[in-house]
Amino acid sequence: MCGRRTSTEEVPITTALAPFAGRTVARVGYGAAQLPRLHERRADAVALVRRAVELGVNHFDTAEFYGFGFANSVLREALRPDDGALVVTKVGADPDPGGRLPLRTAQRPEQLRATVEDNLRSLGADRLDVVNLRRLDTGPGLRPAGDQAVDLDDQLAVLTALRDEGKIGAIGLSSVTLDGLRTALPAGIACVQNAYSLVSRDDEDMLRLCLSTGIPWVPFFPLGGAFPGLRKLADEPVAHAVAESLGVTVAQVGLAWLLHHAPNTLVIPGTAEIAHLEANAAVAGIGFDAGTLAALDAVESRSNEVPLG
Repeated sequence: MCGRRTSTEEVPITTALAPFAGRTVARVGYGAAQLPRLHERRADAVALVRRAVELGVNHFDTAEFYGFGFANSVLREALRPDDGALVVTKVGADPDPGGRLPLRTAQRPEQLRATVEDNLRSLGADRLDVVNLRRLDTGPGLRPAGDQAVDLDDQLAVLTALRDEGKIGAIGLSSVTLDGLRTALPAGIACVQNAYSLVSRDDEDMLRLCLSTGIPWVPFFPLGGAFPGLRKLADEPVAHAVAESLGVTVAQVGLAWLLHHAPNTLVIPGTAEIAHLEANAAVAGIGFDAGTLAALDAVESRSNEVPLG
């Protein structure tokens, strides 16, 4: 549709579905990082995942270090073959229960292979649908040092070998730089997962590259950062004003903006509460008029470069 939009004409989300790793998935998925909050209420955790499936979620993002295998084990129990779920996991970090953070870098090729095996066991799978290599080169979080500073080509070599062996279906990248993505493109990249939100849009050039090459963009921290010093969507007055005008939550505004901003964006908000899960699933139906979308687009972006070590 061409032509100027009026300020009150609603701009719809282009589609609620998108291609990903040879499949078609709902653009609103579920990130399992908060499932461990239900560690003592396992039945509730399983029920939460089942409710996600009922709501049309068929893209689940997880990791062995989410609750030291708990999230994976819940997905193993809750998901059924006829759900058609795409389960995405990640390598590049391992659980570290006694550390300053609950995880440590695991970037060496042999560690990547071992983490793939750990995920296969805890998910009860013969093959992992998609494995994201968490490079730790950019954005908030850990930084590799010493023997953990590994060349990207060496990491891609082991992941490509694992793909050839049939242990993983597709390779994604996370916390990667623009140059890193360009280097990796010949290996076949299924998705990019970097920190990105309405209030922190450092990677706009990378998002455009992903869009032009047909790569799904799957932001983590979609509502701003969980670390001290990172801008949060909840601190942004414009988001509050839009939420109030539409009768939705600030979180819904932030997630809906991501879906509006680029058609290759998939969101994977996490929660341990069914009511919150249902609110997240509803964002695919939120439209913005052109004036509202322009006001959100004009929100100042602040860097999320906050290394933790």
